[in-house]
Amino acid sequence: MKKSLISLFVSLAFLAICQAQETHLLRSPAISANHIAFSYGGDIWVADLDGKNVRRLTTFSGQEGNASFSPDGKTVAFSGEYDGNFDVFIVPVEGGEPKRLTWHPLPDIVRGWTPDGKQVVFASGRENAPYAYPDHFWKVGTDGKGLEESLPIPRVWDGSYSPDGQRFAYQMVMPWEEEFRNYRGGQNNPIRIIDLKTFEQESLPFEGTNDRHANWVGDEIYFLSDRDYGMNVWAYALKTKQLRQVTYFKDFDCKNLSSSAGMLIFENGGQLYTLDTKGGQPKKLPITVEGDFAWARPHWEKVEGAISDYSLSPSGKRVLFAARGDVFSVPAEKGDIRNLTTSTGVADRSPSNSPDGKKTAWFSDESGEYQLFIADNFGKIEKKIVLKNPTFYYTPAWSPDSKYLGFGDADRNLWYVEIATGKATLVDNEGSAHPERNIAPVWSPDSKWIAYSKRLKNEFNTIFVFSLAQKKSTQLTDGMSNCKSPAWDKSGKYLYFLSSTDFALGVGWLDLSSYSRVSSQNVYVAVLSKKEESPLKPLSDEEEKPDTTKKDSTITVNIDFDGLGQRILALDLPAKNYFYLGAGEEGVLFYADWQADPNVTFGATFAVG
Repeated sequence: MKKSLISLFVSLAFLAICQAQETHLLRSPAISANHIAFSYGGDIWVADLDGKNVRRLTTFSGQEGNASFSPDGKTVAFSGEYDGNFDVFIVPVEGGEPKRLTWHPLPDIVRGWTPDGKQVVFASGRENAPYAYPDHFWKVGTDGKGLEESLPIPRVWDGSYSPDGQRFAYQMVMPWEEEFRNYRGGQNNPIRIIDLKTFEQESLPFEGTNDRHANWVGDEIYFLSDRDYGMNVWAYALKTKQLRQVTYFKDFDCKNLSSSAGMLIFENGGQLYTLDTKGGQPKKLPITVEGDFAWARPHWEKVEGAISDYSLSPSGKRVLFAARGDVFSVPAEKGDIRNLTTSTGVADRSPSNSPDGKKTAWFSDESGEYQLFIADNFGKIEKKIVLKNPTFYYTPAWSPDSKYLGFGDADRNLWYVEIATGKATLVDNEGSAHPERNIAPVWSPDSKWIAYSKRLKNEFNTIFVFSLAQKKSTQLTDGMSNCKSPAWDKSGKYLYFLSSTDFALGVGWLDLSSYSRVSSQNVYVAVLSKKEESPLKPLSDEEEKPDTTKKDSTITVNIDFDGLGQRILALDLPAKNYFYLGAGEEGVLFYADWQADPNVTFGATFAVG
């Protein structure tokens, strides 16, 4: 297949509709007595306290973020990606040309101001070794004179001054994974208070939770914590040493808390909320961002580097690609590239060609939830199938007779749907989450069985087969080795799979106990019927009686489960880190493995029988 450059004309007419509604994805808010500031589309925006009169404060093509108001509310400090690096800038709240304050080649991340408003506080890793983590605070004067000064705190990631500037509330350890919800591991650390003269420290009450963004407001410290297993605003009273929960959001976590003039501002669900520390409920700001976005205007976009899924046609003359939310049909040599979906504002994913060459299937969220679309080869929709328990869907696979389509979902369920009726049937559930998703449908040549790999409670993957006639799954391997990647031989006589017999010490993927326990796999073949001879039996030249029986071209898969474990054979291939099996013509198997070097052996064949 020749290499094709796919170009997509991105139409964003939906932007006009979005602008008439409240804008989401507002990030890193800040607040003063009269204004709010936030990041959107890589720029800094300001608005009134009620979210009205929104205007863009910065317009440079680089990224700007981490806005922070000066104590008098007249100046906004931010980190700007100008001249190829993030540095500290300030700009009047009314607008104007930003003034650069730092010039170091490492990123400088704005964290706030000194209480007198004369210096901007920022995080930088400029003196750290061997890794330049930005976990030390510096301050720089707004007059642009003099050198940056280091704060006398050995290690600090985030925090704020007390109103009198004598103490500092901060988080010491930089979290490398802030989105690990309900995490209770080593990167969590308490919020500390340090006296900047005596260097005495105390810690806020700590329960191993995610505590973030300490803000000093009067005699209280407000911060974010997931003590109730959702990130919410909490307050710690310095006089009484008491904690209290301030907000009670459940659907989304609160993020990026900031404060000024007795007011709090934070993100939740992509929108901004303010909260008066004197009392009251969180108030959602109805913000609508309007502007001329260069990245949002209709334009041509190369999508060859954004291909997420593919499916080869039965003849190999065309291939389906999913890229940037559309499905493309690309010729191997002759003809034009066809965009089958051209669906503005819709995510079309996971295309799949039917074996009879007549239909194309993909998942689309056109309705707001993913549905299964069935179309012809030119994108004309023939059927939209509503799926149960809408979520994300993966690994679509047509049955060889083109009557069914199997797929997996985000809940680790395995399904198949009858195309004619749209009826979906649940095959199995993997039972637990795991970084490696293995449960996926593999159809038998006669379309009557589905093979798949399922993780057992002992963390070993095991091969199962599901009978469409009996609506029943049967475990094929014994669960004492790690088996995955089933592949049916085209004859229907054999089922190939990968299996590791040294995987036992590799099950502890989460706690890193198996990090150094490298496992290997071998390729096995299961002889499905008792009547079939071993495909690996010793060869011997003997006279044979002529075969006078009439050959039947119809393929029927017969599985004798009794004694099947004694009919599983290891193929004559070395043990390696295999990751894929695929059956070709009868008796031909394709496999792939990762070598010690970065090259991948892919497409090697092994003849059986």
